[in-house]
Amino acid sequence: MTSVEIVRGGIHYGLHFIFPIILAYSCFKFQWKKVSFLLLLTMLVDLDHLVANPIFDSNRCSVGFHFLHSYIAIGVYVLLLLFPKIRVIAIGLLLHMLTDYLDCLWL
Repeated sequence: MTSVEIVRGGIHYGLHFIFPIILAYSCFKFQWKKVSFLLLLTMLVDLDHLVANPIFDSNRCSVGFHFLHSYIAIGVYVLLLLFPKIRVIAIGLLLHMLTDYLDCLWL
């Protein structure tokens, strides 16, 4: 594993698991634990990887490939921002897509 791959992985997983907690604490101080949980729960969007062959390919761009990472799905996630009760989930999904897109830029 090269140093570039290590940095890429650190950034990718840091944005997936550490940044949501920092974001929740920064923006939702009184409910940061609940918001952190919801933001991390949006990682379940990666379940669509289970129907791909191979399930994991480090050189494949998830955005536009997996159905829950499709541009139509991303459009739906943007529309979910309009609904206050699920806005945090929409933010988590969009943060996930942004993270995966940034990973695509490394390819």
